[in-house]
Amino acid sequence: MIEVTRLRGAKFVINADLIETIETTPDTVITLVNGHRYVVEESAEKIIESVLNYKRRIGKDCTFTFKEEIGGSGSGSC
Repeated sequence: MIEVTRLRGAKFVINADLIETIETTPDTVITLVNGHRYVVEESAEKIIESVLNYKRRIGKDCTFTFKEEIGGSGSGSC
């Protein structure tokens, strides 16, 4: 679980294992595997860092490389 912030400042916790995509449009939009979408203050990079830290805390070995380019993309595994 990771903590994120809605644009109006309310903090909430999201299940990191259910994240399907993270988009920057320019707001950061998290889409879960069930189709629910959340617009949050945190950058995509910050969310990825939080997910990796969460996975490490629960004992999963994860790697991720974020590519800075138009549209941004990345690759990783857990």
